[in-house]
Amino acid sequence: MPANPRFRNVVGIGPVQVGTYYDVRGREKHTAACTAPRCGFSTDYDSRAAAELAARTHRCAAR
Repeated sequence: MPANPRFRNVVGIGPVQVGTYYDVRGREKHTAACTAPRCGFSTDYDSRAAAELAARTHRCAAR
């Protein structure tokens, strides 16, 4: 059965959204995902600070 994470504490930094969720093993994870069309940027991090830094420094190639 695939995991369906429920994101909490979602914040938008430009076109990137940063959210916190628990993975299937119960560990807290943070993801940064770009919402721009045809961008495809999405990464998971162990710390919120790393996810927010990735969101701030992300530059879309799709612009």
